[in-house]
Formats: sequence, structure tokens, C-alpha cells
Amino acid sequence: MNDLSNAPEGRRVLDVTIVMLDDGLSSTAVMPTEIFHSAGSLWNALHDEPAHPAFRVRTVSLQGAPVRTPYGFAMMPQDAVERVEHSDIVIVPTSGLDLDLKLVENSALLPWLRRQHAAGAYIVGVCMGAAYLAAAGLLDGRLATTHWAACGDMATRFPKVRWHPELFMTEDQRILCSGGVGASIDISLYLVEKFCGHDIAVQTAKALLLPMPRLMQSGYAVLPVSRAHDDPQIRAIEAWLQENFRKDVSIQQLADRVHMGARTFVRRFKSATGRLPAAYVQALRIEAAKTMLEHEDASVATIAEAVGYLDLGFFRALFKRITGMAPGQYRSQFAPISVRGHAPPELHLVVEDALVGHC
Repeated sequence: MNDLSNAPEGRRVLDVTIVMLDDGLSSTAVMPTEIFHSAGSLWNALHDEPAHPAFRVRTVSLQGAPVRTPYGFAMMPQDAVERVEHSDIVIVPTSGLDLDLKLVENSALLPWLRRQHAAGAYIVGVCMGAAYLAAAGLLDGRLATTHWAACGDMATRFPKVRWHPELFMTEDQRILCSGGVGASIDISLYLVEKFCGHDIAVQTAKALLLPMPRLMQSGYAVLPVSRAHDDPQIRAIEAWLQENFRKDVSIQQLADRVHMGARTFVRRFKSATGRLPAAYVQALRIEAAKTMLEHEDASVATIAEAVGYLDLGFFRALFKRITGMAPGQYRSQFAPISVRGHAPPELHLVVEDALVGHC
């Protein structure tokens, strides 16, 4: 398949295949279906203009049978996987949390994915759907992401993959991944923009009242600062740092606490925790700042100082590098309305009406 990113108007309609799998979150299949189906059509219909569909969407299951969801209803695909000989884009959604079971149950999907990619298709793993791309060998040596909570398990299962859980989306040689359920929206709009251009992607997003693609999922993660280990001296240092991360302390001072030389301490700390001491302290401080932004209405400068940073510019840059968001943007995403700012009067009325209705 040729790269159609810059194709002119009159471009051929692209074939999109949405794979539906038992026990997955239905939105990871339904949202891509709706977005690709709407591209070039819904905006036009809303403006009484002729439709120019950009994609031809087909839903499939392994045998063409209905797919069960965790909520008690079934989804009816249009066809069976093996009846699809060619597709320009293939979307693989989630399929439940028990990967040991699901990878066996859906193993027939793997050779089909390899054939589609070899024939030129773009293969997309949504959230934990990335496991099927990895199991098919398509992600070996390539950049990938998945839901932040699943990335540790994925890295253990598929160590040849270059996992980056801080990213919402990755693309590497026609293999794409998205992290999290909502990222099915991001990856779909990204592909609409890639093949149809920015204007059509924006029109599609506006017609469906969706945001344009995000790049980072770090701000959404609640990741452990350290991985599990059994080094008692380093665990003692971790416990001390978690109580004293606001203090400026040198490597030598930390090493002295456990009676090690500085070089030995750094080597042991990195081996046990996966981070250098400075990066570990930064992670503790940023996690504390995130909690404060979520629950307090203090200024960003006050929060920066409270977690140990007197240089506000450095704190802002570090926070954005680690979370993918500026501190104010993070607060606007995750803080309750009372912390984000005063709600407009009409919103207070809506909230009050809702509360009265539940009294």
C-alpha cells in the first residue's frame, strides 16, 4: 500500500477492519468504528454538504459470531477475520484482563495480523490490544505503548518490545499502539489526520465533540516510584526519602546513611529501584505535586516550593517533562471544580438540581 498521507481530493476510500474480541471494553472497538465511519461524512451532513467518506469500515470477529461484552450484551460483527483478504488499517481492541487465557483463546488472530502487515496494512493495538501485536512478533524491537497499569506485565511477557507507557500513542513502521481505553479516540483521529489531512480530522472531532489527539498518558498514571526488590539497605533509604523528599540531600549523605561508598550506593540504588537517586527524588516530588494540584487551590509557585523546588521555571519544565502536562493543565484535568476555579452560576444550579433530585 502506498503512503496516502498527502493524497489529493479524490483519494481512494481506505478499508478499515475493526476486530471485535470477547470480554473487551466495547468502546475500544466502537469508538474507532464511529470515528472512521464519520470522517468525511458527518461534518458534511451537519452542514448540508455532499458526503465524501474517507474510509470503508468493516467489523469482524474470529468466526464471524456475536461477541460478548462484560456488560451483558453482545455485539454483532459483519464478517469473520479470515474472510478479510486486504485491509489498509486493522484495529485490535481490548479483550479482557486475563492475558494468559485471551492470548490462547484468540491465537488464530496472530498469523492473520502478520499477513495483513506483510501486505502493507497499518496495524493498531488499542490499550491492551497491543498484546496481540506483541505476541505476533510485530512489535519486536519497535516502539510501543499500552495502558500504564499493564505495561509492567507487558514488558515481562514481551521483553523485545521498547515499551513507553508515558505515551498515549506510538507509531513504528506501520505498527501503532495507544494507551488506555480513551486513547482509542486519539489513535483513530491521528490516523484520520494522517491519511485525510488536518482539516478533515478537526471536522470529524468537532462533529463528534471530541478532543484532538493527546500525546502523553503520564499525567493519568499512578505508577510506583520504584519496582519491587529485596535490597534491605536501599529499602531503608527509600523509606527515608519518602518522608524527607523535600530536603536537598547529596549522594554522599544518602550513602553515609547505609555505610556505603557513593559509587557503590548509586550502583545498588539503580539496580534495586530502576532509577538513579536524583530521578527517584524527582518522581517523589512530582507525585506529591500532582496530589496537591488535585486537592488544593494553592498557587503553582506555592506547590513547587512545598515539594522542594524554589525555581518555579525548573519545576514547571520538570512537571511537564514527566507528566506531559503543565501544572495548570494537570489541575484543570484532575482537580474537582472547586479547586479548578469558581464554577459559573448555571453550573451551580445544575449541581443543586441534581442534589435535590437525590434527596
